[in-house]
Amino acid sequence: MTEPGASPASGALKREELFPIREVSRLTGVNPVTLRAWERRYGLIQPTRTDSGHRLYSLADVESVRSILAWIERGVSVSKVGKLLARSNAAKTPLTPVYQEVVAGEWSEWRTQVRNAVSALDESGLERVYGQVFSSYPVHVVFADVLMPVWQELLLRQDEFGRGSEWVFFDSFLRARVLQRLQLARCGQQERVILAPLPGQGRELELLVAGLLLGSSEVAVSVLGLGQPLEELTLVCGKLQPQALVLFSNHPPADDLGRQLSRLALGLDCPLALAGETADLMGEDLDGTPVACLGSEGRLMQRRLRQFLAGHLDT
Repeated sequence: MTEPGASPASGALKREELFPIREVSRLTGVNPVTLRAWERRYGLIQPTRTDSGHRLYSLADVESVRSILAWIERGVSVSKVGKLLARSNAAKTPLTPVYQEVVAGEWSEWRTQVRNAVSALDESGLERVYGQVFSSYPVHVVFADVLMPVWQELLLRQDEFGRGSEWVFFDSFLRARVLQRLQLARCGQQERVILAPLPGQGRELELLVAGLLLGSSEVAVSVLGLGQPLEELTLVCGKLQPQALVLFSNHPPADDLGRQLSRLALGLDCPLALAGETADLMGEDLDGTPVACLGSEGRLMQRRLRQFLAGHLDT
C-alpha cells in the first residue's frame, strides 16, 4: 500500500491526520461536551493540544471513541469502559511507533475500500477486497482491524436512511463467508469444541467470527445457533461429547450469570469456558470457579483455549 521508494516512516507521516473536536463529533456522533467529559473525568481518550490549547485527535483517538460508544450501546457504564479498553490494548502485540502507524494506515485504507464496496452494494467488488485482505493478513487482523470495525459502524448507524440496507448487505456477506470458513476448518479435525451463545445476547456474525478465531489446526469449533437454550446444553454435550463447551457473549452479564455458569459446569461432563467481552467483564467474578475466562481478543482467545484444553489454564 506504500508507494515504491517511500520509507515506512514517511508513509506513516503522510497518513497521520489530526482532527479538531468538531470534526470528531461529526465523524462519531458524540457531542464535544461528552468527548471532553470522557477525557477529563474518565481518562478514556488523550488528545494532543495545540499551543493555544485546542484539542486535536488522531485516527486512533477516533477509533477509541467509536469503541467507547459501542460499549455504551451494549449497556456498559462509562466508568467500566476504561478497564475493558486497557485489557483489549494489552492483549495486542506491541509494535514500534513507526510500524504501528504504518499498519494502522494500511488497515484504514482497506476499511475505506470495504466501505466503498458496501456503499455501492457491489458484491463482486467486496469479494475482491475480501480476498485481497485475507491474502495480506492473518485471520484475527482481517476481522479485528478491517472487517468488523466497518460492520460495527454500520450497525450503529443502521437507523439512518440507506445505512440499514448497507448493513444488511454486509452482514449477510460476512455471515456466508465465515460459515464457509468454519465448515472447511472442521474437515479432518479430531479435537472438537462447542461454541454456544448466551441466550438472548449477541448477533450471529459476532458468534461465528468468535468460532473462527477460536479454532486452529488442532481444534475444530462447532457453533450452535442463537436460539440454543442454556438449560439444554448438558443434553447437547452428552450427545456430542466435545472436549470443551465455550459460551460466548459481548453484552454486559446478568447479575446471576456467575451462579448460572457454576451450576451448568457441575452438570457437564466436559470443561466450561466463557469467551467474548462478557468474559472480560466477569474475569474477577469467576476466579476460583470451574469456569475459565478466555477473553475477547482473537489471538488471546485461541491461545487460552489451547492452554485450557491442555489443562494449563487456571480457573
